[in-house]
Amino acid sequence: MEDVLRPLIVVGGSIVVTLLLGWLVDLALRRADTARPDTPLWGLLRRCRVPLQVVLVTALLRGFYDRTGVKFIEDHEAGLGQILSLVLIAAAAWLAIRAAAAIVESSYSRYAAGARDAARVRRVRTQVTLIQRVVTAIVIVVAAASMLLTFPKMQTVGQSMLASAGLVGIVAGVAAQSTLGNLFAGLQIAFGDMVRIGDTVVVDKEWGTVEEITLTFLTVRTWDERRITMPVSYFTSKPFENWSRGGAQMTGTVFFHLDHAAPVEKMRHRLHEILQNSTDWDGRGWSLVVTDTTPTTIQVRALVTARDADAIWSVRCEVRERMIDWLRAEHPYALPRVTTAIVPGSGDDADPYEEGRHRRPGTLDKGPGLDG
Repeated sequence: MEDVLRPLIVVGGSIVVTLLLGWLVDLALRRADTARPDTPLWGLLRRCRVPLQVVLVTALLRGFYDRTGVKFIEDHEAGLGQILSLVLIAAAAWLAIRAAAAIVESSYSRYAAGARDAARVRRVRTQVTLIQRVVTAIVIVVAAASMLLTFPKMQTVGQSMLASAGLVGIVAGVAAQSTLGNLFAGLQIAFGDMVRIGDTVVVDKEWGTVEEITLTFLTVRTWDERRITMPVSYFTSKPFENWSRGGAQMTGTVFFHLDHAAPVEKMRHRLHEILQNSTDWDGRGWSLVVTDTTPTTIQVRALVTARDADAIWSVRCEVRERMIDWLRAEHPYALPRVTTAIVPGSGDDADPYEEGRHRRPGTLDKGPGLDG
């Protein structure tokens, strides 16, 4: 009877104690979260309940498994102890990673809720994300090393490795030069404020938003929802455009190639009307000027402003579409066309330039000798 009760008490008691302690901790965290709704830490720490229970049950079993009196356990005591030790180390690392993530995320949430500068919020978000990744990597490395050291033979191997650490370090440094370069580049980006998560950038003639930054690579989400993955060392060694640096506000241009008879002054009034009815225009400024001329056309530039890169794109498209529709309906003579001058001495004294104002766009002026 004792042979049956003892293992049930050890295993069952460990499970009951684990569930009870886990429930008590979760209850305390829920009450703390209810009492302090302005601090999300307590609610985030509830994610640690499962790894905490694994740590507790493994620690209890590791301490009392040899008292069960079961012959199988006594015969394989060393092996079972080794397995429980490995599980305990892995669960402790899991718990540490979950707790660190909760603390970092809570700190960022509190800062973002009280900050008014969007650029600083993106900067802090980038930094805490990389810090969290560094902490996770350190915990995993320490846990893996601790698990290896639980094997007696690995301790001897470790002493031999330390004796040749200098040579191995040199070889590893040369072999992992690219990886280490990306690692330090990631830290430089995080704390040098070169690029942040959420920034609008142009890299290799591709426009997009920085979606993810790790210690080795950076992901840019383009306007058509493609993902461009680039090594972080690219942003420390090559020039790139960061449209969000120094503020998200932007100025955009729209170019029109029109006939010399285009009503520029009326176009200015029409541009102002279009912008006043646009929800994406921020009201900071606008202008319309003739920037270039050719023998057949003039180049008109419309200048508009908006709050960010997405809005400036929408404003430019809206101005381009509505201005072309207005010119086609109200002033078709302003659209570019191919013309030929009337041959002097033909007897026609009419002004070909003035006739062009009443001609259908795209038609040809035909002088003497042109048939069809």
